[in-house]
Order: sequence, then C-alpha cells, then structure tokens
Amino acid sequence: MFWKKGPEKEEQPKSEVEKLPGPRSIEELVGRHLVVDLKQNPDWVWQLRSVVRRIAVGKHRFDFRVFDAAKVATKGVKVKDYTSFDNYPELILYQGWFDKVSMEVHFEEKKAA
Repeated sequence: MFWKKGPEKEEQPKSEVEKLPGPRSIEELVGRHLVVDLKQNPDWVWQLRSVVRRIAVGKHRFDFRVFDAAKVATKGVKVKDYTSFDNYPELILYQGWFDKVSMEVHFEEKKAA
C-alpha cells in the first residue's frame, strides 16, 4: 500500500553539512555586551550585522562574526554565511561565541593589521 511508509523511507540519511544561516542583525546578547560592558555607541552597534554557526559542543552555543555591512559592501564582498569571512578576516569587527541558555558571551575585538 502506497500510503504506508516502508522502513527504507523512514531512515533517510541527513546531510553531513549543515546549511549556515545568512547575515542578520546582531544577537541581543552580543549587542548588549558591546553597549553596556564595552561602552560602544548604541546607534552604531545596533546597525551592525552578524553571521553565526552552531558549535558542536552544545545545541545552544553559536560562533559569531560581527561586521559593518557598509564597509563590506564598499569592498565588494558578498556575505552568504559564516564562512564568507574566511578569506577576509580584516572585515570582521568582533568574533567569538555565545550561549543562549547560560547567557554567556565571549568575544574578542578584531583589529586590521
């Protein structure tokens, strides 16, 4: 019967490569840390964009890279996901990781050489 699933259809292998999300507004945890702890200008901080990827350690931990979309556009770089900056580390303003459950944020400021 075609409406009953067979065992071969129930166990479909998942792709080894996870699709990474595209650029978006920075996470609230990261933005709050920049404004409150590092005393950055809130108007500037909330205009920044970021890309994230899940860390294998936990399902609530993510690596992030923060960038200025205007500077990236002037360089002619297309940002698709987290790996877009592998060849352009000078365009990353901040990077690190955050945990949505424990509310931890760890990052370092990236400075161009």
